[in-house]
Amino acid sequence: MITTYELILRLILSAIIGGLIGIEREANNRPAGLRTHILVTLGSALIMLISTHGFNNLPATGDPARLAAQVVSGIGFLGAGTILRTGNSIRGLTTAASIWVCGGIGLAIGGGYYLGGLTTAGIVLFSLMSLGVFEKKIFTKKYKVLIIQCRERLGLIGDIGQVFGSYNIIIKDIQIFRNSDDVECEKEDVLEPTIILETQNLIEIHFAVKVCKDFEMKDFFDDVNRIDGVEQVIWNDSKIAYKT
Repeated sequence: MITTYELILRLILSAIIGGLIGIEREANNRPAGLRTHILVTLGSALIMLISTHGFNNLPATGDPARLAAQVVSGIGFLGAGTILRTGNSIRGLTTAASIWVCGGIGLAIGGGYYLGGLTTAGIVLFSLMSLGVFEKKIFTKKYKVLIIQCRERLGLIGDIGQVFGSYNIIIKDIQIFRNSDDVECEKEDVLEPTIILETQNLIEIHFAVKVCKDFEMKDFFDDVNRIDGVEQVIWNDSKIAYKT
């Protein structure tokens, strides 16, 4: 029979470990943060405690792993809620994975497997805090520049976005140049306008994009040129590096 001290220790330790992982996710503005990870790890530990020690007064005919096994499948529904898909981009997979592994850590701590739980927690924290920086430095994506010269009107960006979406084009950055030489973007030193915008409603939109391997450039240009207000489409072969 587990002692009261041991029971409280396992619950508190599981909450602390879940909180440490949750802090890293919270700092990166992820959907599931500090409280979510604490609750998942703590709840998993409690379920494991119930599974292994909650039915000691009953005949030993059941399998204590059955109740704990439901945590593994049940966490999937919670993780799915953190995954967001926008066009061709998917976000939240790492957060979903961290929630899932927190469930495993909670089960380990709840079952008294401290070495496995603590070691896993250390590896998870290292992966989230250190490998993310490594990925951003090493795996820098290259984006080409697409320039569209057009007359400004309501709904123009939306129409262009629909064409981009039909060709599975990933947009990293958008910059808009007007005749007043103002730039509506965060990276004002990345691009310069290619023409002198003398007409009052003429604008030049720069898209930093990444296209798929089977990208049909001619068909894409034809579709963009059919958009009302588009004057010219220019494909700039120079590449811009973005850290993602």
